[in-house]
Amino acid sequence: MSCAHPPGLPIVDAMTPAVLVLAGPVTRDEVTGLGDEVRALLRTTGAGVVVCDVAGLGPPGLGTVDLLARLQLAARRAGGRIRLRDPDPALHALLDFVGLRFEVEGQAEQREPALGVEEEVEPGEPAV
Repeated sequence: MSCAHPPGLPIVDAMTPAVLVLAGPVTRDEVTGLGDEVRALLRTTGAGVVVCDVAGLGPPGLGTVDLLARLQLAARRAGGRIRLRDPDPALHALLDFVGLRFEVEGQAEQREPALGVEEEVEPGEPAV
């Protein structure tokens, strides 16, 4: 017995990305399983982004940095990326300190100026 698939592309809601909630602390043994979960979410949803809700990870440390770096690597190998939701300011500072850049939900992209921000002009120059 076979099941016929509907014609055309699968329906994917591009406005609702897959979400992986990370509750901590995460042990080293759980990291591999979470990487597999990121790859599975990318494969099953067809989306290019998995949102990782990191609000429940607790105080940031190098274990958290290692976890996020491995999840990003797993996502990139699967053709996607991860985006962080609700990172602690200390986690954001630690990631910057070690040189890892992550997309954070709700932040403007680097190439886009934030809404309502005007460029500064020198005194005496006409406004553009």
